[in-house]
Amino acid sequence: MADGWDPQQYERFTAERSAPFFDLVGLVEPPAPGARVADLGCGTGALTASLVGRWQPSELIGLDSSAAMLAEAAPLAHRPLRFVEGDLADPPLDGRFDVIVSNAALQWVPDHAEVLARWTALLAPGGQLAVQVPANVGHPAHVAAGEVAHEAPFFDALGGDVPPDTVHTVAPPETYAAVLDELGFCRQHVRLQVYGHHLPSTAEVVEWTKGTSLTRFRTRMEPARYDEFVDRYRQRVLDVLGDHAPYFYAFRRILLWGRRPA
Repeated sequence: MADGWDPQQYERFTAERSAPFFDLVGLVEPPAPGARVADLGCGTGALTASLVGRWQPSELIGLDSSAAMLAEAAPLAHRPLRFVEGDLADPPLDGRFDVIVSNAALQWVPDHAEVLARWTALLAPGGQLAVQVPANVGHPAHVAAGEVAHEAPFFDALGGDVPPDTVHTVAPPETYAAVLDELGFCRQHVRLQVYGHHLPSTAEVVEWTKGTSLTRFRTRMEPARYDEFVDRYRQRVLDVLGDHAPYFYAFRRILLWGRRPA
């Protein structure tokens, strides 16, 4: 796929990826029925759709930049839920929203303070912002991907320009707390949480990253070379983490919530 995303690969770990989302929306104080809600970086839309019954919004918009993900989401569109393609960093949305949610998407754009300011500007008075972002950049599996990309022949396949892990854009939790304060949120909750996932084996970590962070290599390599890269990366992961069955995958995430003054 041109945009690098494979919905089926991403959804292989639906249960594990869903848990942080529901923890995140649990921070939101239930809006009054008829609220306007947006989910920025909605992916396949399955989690977005769960908000219809949860909050009874008058309008629920799921936005994503991936045509592949939105094609998967399209069958779920039914009033009040609709999906639009757009830039996560500067969403092409009109009007004000009572709740804006973004789950595991902010890491794909730079300048988080500026992006959060744009999202905040879309909130109505008393509106709420809830964001979850991975903070697992130091995990050996993430580090190994960059190391393998610097090896031959992958470095040459990338033209000597190795795309960085997008999670490098993620700031410490206290930075996001300061940003929310500067943006005028009258109340906030920011925390770092570790999610423990029991995967069938260490090699499954590679299947996990294929659905997310490895997309930056998939879009830059020919299919055969990318497959070779994944094989080499899998071996590096096993060398570093050991070949265990099952494997406990500790995944760090930041959850942040804020409410604007009424």
